[in-house]
Amino acid sequence: MDKHHSGIEKVSFAGLIITLGIVFGDLGTSPLYTMSAIIGASTEFSRELIFGALSCIFWTLTLQTTIKYVIITLRADNHGEGGIFALFALIKKKNNWVAILTMIGGSALLADGIITPSITVTSAVEGLKLISPHIPVVPVVLSILTILFFFQQFGTGFMGKVFGPVMLLWFTMLAILGLNFLVNDPSIFAAINPIYAIRFITEFPNAVILLGAVFLATTGAEALYSDLGHCGIKNIRISWVFVKISLLLNYFGQGAYLLNHLDHMNSANPFFAIMPAWFLLPGVIIATAAAIIASQALISGSYTLISEAVSLNIWPKIRISYPTDIKGQVYVPFVNWFLWIACTFVVIYFGESSKMEAAYGLSITITMIMTTSLLAYHLRSRKVHMAYIILLLTVFLSIEGTFLYANLHKFANGGWLTIALALLFFVVMYGWYFGRKIKNKYISFVNLNKDPGIFRALSADTSVPKIATNLIYITKANRRDQIESKIMYSIFNKHPKRANTYWFLHIDNLETPNTFEYVIHHVIPGVLIKVDFRLGFKVERKINLYFKEIIDDLVKSGEISMVSQYDSLKSHNIPADCLYVNLDRILISDYQLPLQQSFIMAIHNFIRKVSINDVKALGLDSSNVIEEKVPIVIEQQLKKRIVRVTTP
Repeated sequence: MDKHHSGIEKVSFAGLIITLGIVFGDLGTSPLYTMSAIIGASTEFSRELIFGALSCIFWTLTLQTTIKYVIITLRADNHGEGGIFALFALIKKKNNWVAILTMIGGSALLADGIITPSITVTSAVEGLKLISPHIPVVPVVLSILTILFFFQQFGTGFMGKVFGPVMLLWFTMLAILGLNFLVNDPSIFAAINPIYAIRFITEFPNAVILLGAVFLATTGAEALYSDLGHCGIKNIRISWVFVKISLLLNYFGQGAYLLNHLDHMNSANPFFAIMPAWFLLPGVIIATAAAIIASQALISGSYTLISEAVSLNIWPKIRISYPTDIKGQVYVPFVNWFLWIACTFVVIYFGESSKMEAAYGLSITITMIMTTSLLAYHLRSRKVHMAYIILLLTVFLSIEGTFLYANLHKFANGGWLTIALALLFFVVMYGWYFGRKIKNKYISFVNLNKDPGIFRALSADTSVPKIATNLIYITKANRRDQIESKIMYSIFNKHPKRANTYWFLHIDNLETPNTFEYVIHHVIPGVLIKVDFRLGFKVERKINLYFKEIIDDLVKSGEISMVSQYDSLKSHNIPADCLYVNLDRILISDYQLPLQQSFIMAIHNFIRKVSINDVKALGLDSSNVIEEKVPIVIEQQLKKRIVRVTTP
């Protein structure tokens, strides 16, 4: 059953409007700064520069955004969900390199989510300086970002309703402003000829650095793929036609304006320069609203990215809340306030959007390369012809490799910041994912059917004090007839635990997004019951709540009774008591791991200390849980055995 799955996948006018607000915020606000960045990075201002830059923008949007993402990559959906983690979940045979590529791409995408709100809001607010040069841009930007991050905890249900209409107004404004100059000089459309792009790349001075500025036109393409699950492929593809036309009209309109001002070009942003004087204030207000929506899309995308990574065991468990009933909307407090601090630092450190442009684009290029690599791996697993895969890799890795080389020139000018943040995120993912793999390597399982009598015997042994009527463990065993030996150790060795019924809850983290179901196995009827929760990676983990629903189902079907087994309480129909046992596996100092594994485990253990435990992550009732530590047993041969001696 798919309780969590509802959305706007079907094509409708309302769906297309909502798609404009959710999907195209980042990509749609790039005209705010792209042409300005190209002009600012150029050593000479000429007709060749304008035609070459526009040609590069056109073909970048066509090849990179339209063909790679809108036509090809959107088809690599995981039951309607997109994004680099959905692509990872889609790959059936995962090896370590697939996991590492995913971590690199996810880390870079998170880092990009920090600089995007900063540059878009700053670029929009800087338009006010054309009205009054003394406007304090930085304080205004910081105020907008602070309000934006503060209201995240309440959800964006109300704001979400106005996002679409505002972005419709924004794209319409882009098109009209561009057309205003194009009607007087349509010759600029000659820049569509790819020969201008080729000459720009091969002949123009400083071309490599300029390509880094051109890349800003397509930085939102990866976010477009991540938002696939919110809107559906058809809504995105149809609305992209309108978005692309609006973007190109505006870019070419800016180009026509620049052609008419070759002799007296000033430092003004051409985006605002093409606005009539009477429209400047409304234009800045609309631009600021669009920048806020673009920022909101990146912030929400970061929450979704982290929540998916947690479900796929790529990110440590952290507190995730669901502030509204809107499909897919989550709120991650740690991510929210970390982003706010990081964005505040970026705005204060760089001060101007032109300086942020120098840092922008480097990390997202890395994400695009990782997506291309994973896409090829996925297509290979789907038995797609190798010639097609080689063509895809050759074309898009050539484009993205060129942009990466161009953007590497930004490293010293601020690109180091996003790379440093991406590296931090990668270390967390790497330590958590591979640390868990090391620990899981030493998990041993026992067969419940081998000696079921031991559970019956302990349950009936009145010489052992009863710890609970229903004793509940979380198990990692996928097979219905198995549990971990550590659970047996807890029940029978560490402190014998007598109960009427032993429950083993297994959470099957599925690689489909919205599956929400369970399966019951009566291993020993009335004594030992195993429950399999089959949860998609977008379903919140509220195991305590779900288990209560399962108990209600089993009571109604007559499979169990939940009336207290104590004589004094049974006659009054008092509900039976339940107790969870949460086991924490620890590596004891007797065992020495190889150096690389020891390093990974050191990172893993540090991350565990600052993340939340399973009790909070699974939504268990903390007042009804006991926590135990059990050792990870590693069989190691001693080089020398201790010898007994007799004292004289």
